[in-house]
Amino acid sequence: MSISPKRTLILGAGFVVKPALTLLSEKGVEVTVGMINAENLCKGVKGAKPISLDVNDEAALDAEVGKVDVVVSLIPYTYHAVVIKSAIRKKVNVVTTSYISPAMKELEKEVDKAGITVMNEIGLDPGIDHLYAIKTIYEVHKDGGKIKSFLSYCGGLPAPEASNNPLGYKFSWSARGMLLALGNTARFLEDGKTREIDGKSLMASAKPYSTGFTGFAFVAYPNRDSTPFADKYAIPEAKTIIRGTLRYAGFPEFIRVLVDMGFLSQDPHDFLKPSSAPITWAEATAKILKSSSSSEQDLTWAISSKTNFHDTDEKYRILEGLRWIGLFSDTKITPRDTPLDTLCAILETKMAYEADERDLVFLQHRFEIEHKDGKTETRTSTLCEYGDPKGHSAMARLVSIPCGIAVMQVLEGKLPKGLLAPYKEEVCKLLRDELKANYGIEMVERTVA
Repeated sequence: MSISPKRTLILGAGFVVKPALTLLSEKGVEVTVGMINAENLCKGVKGAKPISLDVNDEAALDAEVGKVDVVVSLIPYTYHAVVIKSAIRKKVNVVTTSYISPAMKELEKEVDKAGITVMNEIGLDPGIDHLYAIKTIYEVHKDGGKIKSFLSYCGGLPAPEASNNPLGYKFSWSARGMLLALGNTARFLEDGKTREIDGKSLMASAKPYSTGFTGFAFVAYPNRDSTPFADKYAIPEAKTIIRGTLRYAGFPEFIRVLVDMGFLSQDPHDFLKPSSAPITWAEATAKILKSSSSSEQDLTWAISSKTNFHDTDEKYRILEGLRWIGLFSDTKITPRDTPLDTLCAILETKMAYEADERDLVFLQHRFEIEHKDGKTETRTSTLCEYGDPKGHSAMARLVSIPCGIAVMQVLEGKLPKGLLAPYKEEVCKLLRDELKANYGIEMVERTVA
């Protein structure tokens, strides 16, 4: 008697899903893919089938969910609860790479009642970062030590040789999400006190960050709310807990000027309506700045009146960058209602990866440890990986492979039931071991002081 193959439904995230799709196919899992461009993604992948599916159509979603053993939800996090509700109705497991949101948390009792596994936060950040944070914390606590400080920074960047633009950054998908995140308030624990930095001040808070790898000139700034990780990571003894973002030097100052100019505003303007006859970038910049004219001299004066430059060199560097983007030019804009979305239209064109360019992911934890005997240690745990221009990007691989492994472990019954994230060592070790043994993905530990 033949055993029917396991089946999975993947929803969304076409830019990062291919490594997971390949992994599942090679394991003999039949995969249905529901996303834009699903047909191209499935070409040449054994057992992969593209479909068109609207997750807001409850009946259609239930019909597809009911055919599979696991649903992988890589659509925007605001839709995860919709997918989980369908999975509860059909008693089907779920895997996501997103943080557990309040809307998802509200479904925990229903998930338990349905007897399903809903595994979350298993990509890169969140994901691999959890696996190795928990490893060190578990080992230190097991030996009677304490974590006095925990810093964790991650950056998805172009490789140094591809960082050839004023921001030192490139987009492999929508620029909007990244730019919006720069306006979020950051909250963290520092020297025993809770600190908060509002979105408008976030870029000004960025500081040079030494990773111990002197070839990289990184700056770091806090990201979202780090304070819950005292509980999630079981480190109530820690006086400092900061999780944040790495960028190349020069990025924060450039973004801060764009914010001061009003280019990250989400307020609609009549002159940016798609139905309008497109104006030039110089004219649009003048209107956003409320400049007296669209001449470059007047635009420069208007910018200088709205922002502060640390010195003349920084002023010239940033103005040159604005000129490179085209904000002073006679080129017609692609109007998208708001300054933010209109800016995104040109950034996604001018700051896209070329076919032969590779990306870089750099993730590092830094632990200040007090051992049982009172001795102290500074330990880092680092992941540095480059993409392959002829294969997968580093970001796609490091988000997708952990997700694919989690799907397999759910299918094999290795993960517990319930609403989960990788905060327990027994779960983390399963995932870590598979990542390292079969895919060469690991964070390397090093004592630095």
